[in-house]
Amino acid sequence: MSVGERYGTHPEQIAALLDAAGEAAMVLSFREDRAFAAMSVGRFRAVRSTRLDWSGAEEIARSESFDADGLRTLLASCAGANELAVVFWSNLATPSVALEAALVAEHAEAVLECSPESWIYLADGEVLIEFQDGEGFTAGRVPH
Repeated sequence: MSVGERYGTHPEQIAALLDAAGEAAMVLSFREDRAFAAMSVGRFRAVRSTRLDWSGAEEIARSESFDADGLRTLLASCAGANELAVVFWSNLATPSVALEAALVAEHAEAVLECSPESWIYLADGEVLIEFQDGEGFTAGRVPH
């Protein structure tokens, strides 16, 4: 089975987020996921299998907290009004989701419960937030 065939095969992992956000959340197709990934997480090298190498990127903020309040604080400082956010998970079997950053903040608990590792791409500002459970959040500008 190819990566494209495995993509999105476990939407139950994000069911709580989709229920909370309703029709304002859009589950991305594999093609959409790869397009947004190319503009964001794909511009970083990997350290180990899921951690990003932030060297060479402009780091905006780092937080040791790894809870919903920490995510809300980062989003308040990094996201513009009505900014599009794309949430990627560490497993491609869980489909990526696009929604407004304000909704990510509103439903931060549901976002963080979906996966112990995730990345939130703020499209307008070209900012990426990395979440690693136990290690906190890192936010920075996506390198070009």
